[in-house]
Amino acid sequence: MDVPWDAALAGVLAGLAVALPLGAISVLIVAEGLERGWRTAGAAATGVALVDVGYAGIATAAGAGVSRTLSGWTRPIQLVGAAVLVVVAVRGLLGLRHAAAPESAAGREVASGGPVAVLGRFVALTAINPLTAVYFVVLAAGLGSTVAGWRAGSAFVVGVLTGSLAWQWVLAGVGSVAGARLPRWARTATGLVGYLTVLAYAAHLATASPG
Repeated sequence: MDVPWDAALAGVLAGLAVALPLGAISVLIVAEGLERGWRTAGAAATGVALVDVGYAGIATAAGAGVSRTLSGWTRPIQLVGAAVLVVVAVRGLLGLRHAAAPESAAGREVASGGPVAVLGRFVALTAINPLTAVYFVVLAAGLGSTVAGWRAGSAFVVGVLTGSLAWQWVLAGVGSVAGARLPRWARTATGLVGYLTVLAYAAHLATASPG
C-alpha cells in the first residue's frame, strides 16, 4: 500500500509547529523532569502529544464544524484554562517550600501520583486550550486535498503524533538530565522561575481577547 508521504510530512511539520513555541505546558514538562525524573516527565510529554493528535484527528474528520462549535466558547474556556494554570503554579510554588528536604527522584515520582496520573493531568491541562483545536482545523482546511481521504488523513495524524511527541520528549529529557545534575538550590530556583512563568501566562490568558 502506497503511503501518502506528503500528508505524513505535513503532519510532522504541523506537530512540531504546535509544540515548539515554549508556553506554560512546555515549562511544566521541564519542571516535571527537574523534580521527578524521566518517567514522570515522559508521561507528561506523552499526554500533551496525545491531545495534539486527538485534535488533529478531529480536525481532519470534522473540519470547520469544530471551529464553529468552539467559537462561542473561547472566552469561558480561556478563563477556565487560566484558573487551572494558576492552581497548578500555586501548588508548584508551595511545593518548593519543601526543597530543603532531600528526596530521590523515585520518591518524588510516587508523591506526584505516578506516571499514569501525571499523563492524565497533562491531557486535561492541554485539552482546555481551544487554540490547538482551531490551529489544526485551519491547517487541515488549508492543506485541502493533501489530507483528504482516510489514508492521507491517517498519515497526517501519525505525522502530527511523531512531530509533537518528539519535541515534548526532548523537553522531558532536558528537564530530567538537568534535574539529575543540578544541585538542589538550582533546581529550586529553576522551578521558581518556571512556575512564575506559568502564572504570567495564566494572567495573559485571562486578559487576552478571545479573538
